[in-house]
Amino acid sequence: MSIRWTYAFADRPRAAFGAACDFWTAVTATRLSEPRGEHAEFVTLLPDGADACVKAQAVGTSPGGAHLDFCVDDVREFAAAAVRLGARVVQDLDTLVVLRSPGGQLFCADPWRGQSSRPGVVRGSRLDQVCVDVPPSAYSAEVAFWSALLSGWESRPGALPEFHVVEPPRGLPVRLLLQRLGTERPASAHLDLACADVGATRAWHEGLGAAFVAGFPGWTVMRDPAGGTYCLTSRDPETGRPRA
Repeated sequence: MSIRWTYAFADRPRAAFGAACDFWTAVTATRLSEPRGEHAEFVTLLPDGADACVKAQAVGTSPGGAHLDFCVDDVREFAAAAVRLGARVVQDLDTLVVLRSPGGQLFCADPWRGQSSRPGVVRGSRLDQVCVDVPPSAYSAEVAFWSALLSGWESRPGALPEFHVVEPPRGLPVRLLLQRLGTERPASAHLDLACADVGATRAWHEGLGAAFVAGFPGWTVMRDPAGGTYCLTSRDPETGRPRA
């Protein structure tokens, strides 16, 4: 079972979807594909000279969040493996299978279509991570699930005890971070960017309509113009790893 490519999906309310797309195309130096889907709810953020690794979805009136798409050689095999490990199928669309992890996080299996060229760093930052925020009661099971499902990825504790990193092989554009929440609430996810200079990236994003939410050692929580939260992290945007 080979994972050939990964997509970070920004899920945003339909009423603010245009604002979300304007913002995320700006910060990733991309342009929008033509909308697709029954309700024109999906778009891909297309970079120049590389393969896309970010998409966006309009999600009605829900607050939205983020999720990962895994592009694989065999969608059925990948979905079956996920189910054996405790996931459940939410929707089977033949070539696309939507699943939910044991902790409640949505993700998708999609056919690989030859993607191989990772987009570069944009003004010192790169959108390269989906962080799943997991309630304490589900955290151990969620770490075990993703570590087993993503075979060939490096699963290791993060810099703080509430984090666990599942990092893909070199060349795949989006990695997974699991964060143990301090309180019980449903699992959710958000996007993270690795930044050479968090302060400079924050100022740039604020100029594009984002808002500061909270600051912590190593990361800053922001809110995009559509109301979605995301984080600016002080990781190296080239490698994704903490800077020495």
